[in-house]
Formats: sequence, C-alpha cells, structure tokens
Amino acid sequence: MIRKLFRSIFTLIGMLFGFGVFLLLRFLIEDTGFMGKIKLSDTHEFIISIICAIIFGLLFFILTPTFGRHGAKVAKNIETDLQKVPTNEVVLGTFGLIIGLIIAFLISPIFNAFQYIGVVLSICAYIFMGYLGVFIATRKGNDILPAWISSKKAIVGGKGKSKGMDATPKILDTSVIIDGRIADIMKTGFIEGNIVIPEFVLVELRHIADSSDSLKRNRGRRGLDILNRIQNEYGIEIYNTVSEKSLDEIPEVDVKLLKLAQIMNGKVVTNDFNLNKVAMIKGVEVLNINELANTLKPVVLPGEDMTLFLVKEGKENNQAVAYLDDGTMIVVEEGRRYIGQTIVVIVTSVLQTSAGRMIFAKPRNSK
Repeated sequence: MIRKLFRSIFTLIGMLFGFGVFLLLRFLIEDTGFMGKIKLSDTHEFIISIICAIIFGLLFFILTPTFGRHGAKVAKNIETDLQKVPTNEVVLGTFGLIIGLIIAFLISPIFNAFQYIGVVLSICAYIFMGYLGVFIATRKGNDILPAWISSKKAIVGGKGKSKGMDATPKILDTSVIIDGRIADIMKTGFIEGNIVIPEFVLVELRHIADSSDSLKRNRGRRGLDILNRIQNEYGIEIYNTVSEKSLDEIPEVDVKLLKLAQIMNGKVVTNDFNLNKVAMIKGVEVLNINELANTLKPVVLPGEDMTLFLVKEGKENNQAVAYLDDGTMIVVEEGRRYIGQTIVVIVTSVLQTSAGRMIFAKPRNSK
C-alpha cells in the first residue's frame, strides 16, 4: 500500500515536472523570438503541455522502483555515517549551518544588482556560507565552547561511564562467553572500557541454545546465563551491526568479529586458539583468556619436589600422568607402577606450548 502511494505521488511529481519543462521551453522560445515564427493557439499549447506532463509522468512511474532502491541505499549510507559522528559534532554542525545561512541571507541582496547572474550568485553564496559554517563549527567548535561545557561532557553517562571512558572497547566472542571465566575476571576489575557484544554473537548463542544436541544446548544456555550476569552486574553494549555495510557480505562469525574490531578499533576477548592466530595475521589485538590462565599458573622449576596422585598411564612406555588443581598435566617417567598412588616426584623439565604448560618429572625414590 505504501509503495503504491509512493509511486502515485512520484508519478504526480513527474507530471508537474513535465508541465514545468513545457513552461521553460515556451519561455526560451519567446525569449529567442521564435514564437513569432511558430504560431500556436491556446488549444495547441494546452495539448502540448498535457503531452509533456504524460511523458514525464510515465517516465517517473517507470523509474520509481529504481529511485526507491537508490534512495534507500543513500539513506542507509547517510544513517551509517551519522552514527559514526559524535553527537556534539552534529549539534555544532547544525548550529554552524544556521549561522552560515543567516549570513548568506544578509549578503544576498548585494547580488540583486546583477540582472542575470544574481540568482546564481545568491545560490552559490548560500552553499558556500553553509559549508563554511559547518566546517568552522565542527573543526573549531570545541575550542569555542566554554570550559564548563567540556567538564560536564566528561561526566555524562552516569555512574561507571566516566571510568575507563578512553579505554579500548573489548569485544567478546561466543567461546569466551560460554567459558564463563570472563565474568570472574571482570569482577576483579582487570578489564577496562566498554564491553561490547555484537548482535551476530548474540544470534549465534541463541542458535546454540536452541540446538537439538543436548551438549550444545547446555553450552548455549550457560552462555546466555553468563551474558545475563554480566549485563546485570556490569552493563554491556549490544552492538547493532545492521548498519555496518562491510559486515553484510561476511558469512563467518569469526571473520565478522575481527572486521568489527578493526572498525571499532577494539580488542577481541576470546579463548579460541585458531581465532587468536587469524587475528595476529590481520593485525587485530586479542585478549586470550587461556593465555592469561597459563600465565597465572604457579611457576615450577626443574629440581623442585611435588606430591602427586598418579591417575593413568602415559602415551610412552612406563609413563604415568597426574594433574594439578589448575588442570596442568604432569608426565611422570618410570611412574607406571605407582598409578593409583600418591608419591613425591622431582621435576625434570617444563615445556611451554601454545596449548598450555606441560611438566615432566620422575619419582623421587627412583634409581
């Protein structure tokens, strides 16, 4: 219904435009003196005006879908660009535009002395002064504003917004939300800045929570619970990515995440090893929860004694495996016969891998 109404209005505009073209042509013919050679009655002129109106009306009727698509695209581009402009710049630009138009209005009577080009000069004056007003207001407006406005602007947003205001946004991915440790890290206050959850990550979490696989469904529901906890305790920003045209054609969530981090100049918080590697290639900063956990594990040096409960056999012959409370795996050489027992071992070497830390040891009483 709205499209039909829009098409009808656009067709009417086309007919009026066609009638205006007829009037312009008649004016040009009269001004050049050809009207004396071409004798047209009022009826002929009326018929010609109707023909012009019908031609342009049909033309606008046919082109309405094309104009609509391009108009929607232009409107979306303008909306996207405006979302990236700070509110204070929009206000200052509007104020500068009004001042520029007022100045152009005051000086435009000067151009009335020019008989033919006065209108053109007046239009140019309005365009130039409007642009100049916007340019000066947006570039120098912060210097012109009183100091007390700047001080108030620094604390706008209420409790907790001014702290870490200039910090880099932290963008959470699906894996780190499901993992849940991010909530405890935020509780300690080690993460500053806005916590951003892209809308496509929220959609992925919902799909996982609705999965027919019980394991995936439980992981998705856990992620939503963690998200709700973070929202209630610390506040998060659900970033609407619909306006980001560059993300529309990217199907993979991880690639979208890295692209959004580049757009926002933010950091991705994850515990996905592969995403971490891809981010390094693309030059995106990453905060990896697993790397943080590995860094915070107790330092173990070769030669130290440890008391361990040997759980199972190792991969190699005569090996046994034990685990620390933080999940670190310890491979005990010559420990197969002690499986199921608690013994004292001596650390022989420590191997740091991308997946974590692995410790090698041997029984203290072995010969």
